[in-house]
Amino acid sequence: MQELHGYYLEDLSVGMASVFAKTVTEADIVMFAGISGDTNPVHINQLFAEGTLFKERIAHGMLSAGFISTVVGTRLPGPGCIYIKQDLRFRAPVKAGDTVVARATVKEIVPERRRVVLTTVCTVGETVVIDGEATMMVANRPDAGEAAG
Repeated sequence: MQELHGYYLEDLSVGMASVFAKTVTEADIVMFAGISGDTNPVHINQLFAEGTLFKERIAHGMLSAGFISTVVGTRLPGPGCIYIKQDLRFRAPVKAGDTVVARATVKEIVPERRRVVLTTVCTVGETVVIDGEATMMVANRPDAGEAAG
C-alpha cells in the first residue's frame, strides 16, 4: 500500500504547493445541504437569499473549505496525512458557477512532532474567498530509520 501514500515528511520542503480547482454547481450546493444538514435558506431558497446582503443564493462556506481538504488529503501532503487543525477566514461568497481554486503551501515543517503547517487559500478569479492555515500530521518515510542507522 506504500505506493498509494502521499509525501512523507522527508519529502517535503518549505514553499512546496499544490492546487485543486472545482466549479461549484447548483447540484453541489443542494447535495451539500442534504449531506451536512445545513439547510440555511441563504443556500437553498432564492426568495430568502434575495433579502440578504448577498442578494442571491450562495454556496456553503464549508463546501469551499472542503476543497482545502481535497488538496491536503489527495495532493500535498496527500494520502496518509492526518488533519490536526484548520483555521479559516471567510472573505467573500461563492456562488453556483464560480470556480474555486484551493491552494496549500508548506509554511513550516516540525520534524520532531511530525507536523507540517500549510497556508491555505481559496480564490475565485483574483478574489480570496477563504484563507487560513492547516496543521497536518505526516508520517516519516518507512526506510528513514534505516538510512540514519
